[in-house]
Amino acid sequence: MEPRIRVQEEPFDASAEMAALSEGRTDVGGLASFIGLCRADDGLAALVLEHYPGMTERAIGRIVAEAVERWPLTGCTVIHRVGRIRPGEGIVLVLAASAHRAAALESCGFLIDWLKTRAPFWKREEFADGDDRWVEAKDTDDAAAARWDAPRP
Repeated sequence: MEPRIRVQEEPFDASAEMAALSEGRTDVGGLASFIGLCRADDGLAALVLEHYPGMTERAIGRIVAEAVERWPLTGCTVIHRVGRIRPGEGIVLVLAASAHRAAALESCGFLIDWLKTRAPFWKREEFADGDDRWVEAKDTDDAAAARWDAPRP
């Protein structure tokens, strides 16, 4: 299985990506997905994501490799947008395919939790009033990711 990892400015087509991951496959029994969308909290006009090309893709590759080691995946797609993203637009797409639903669902949860805390992206919020601010890491995201650090049964 060769995972598909992309960091891009342009929007993604979740349906097309799902079809590409499962097309012609008879070994996929479950396909789990997560789509992160930009919210318009507190008058947010846009979210600007920055990254270091190469470094970010390698970090995402390590996260995907960890998922492949933990679960029997038959396919995986991670697309993360960068640049200026408006409310309602997609930010991240995670797809995890496996022969069984539990592996697909668990690995999808793992991937998004670790992407949120371990992939090197810098986020700046731009507001309608012209103000802007950098987004700080959240304890709740760290706690969600930490549950995957515990040994698996």
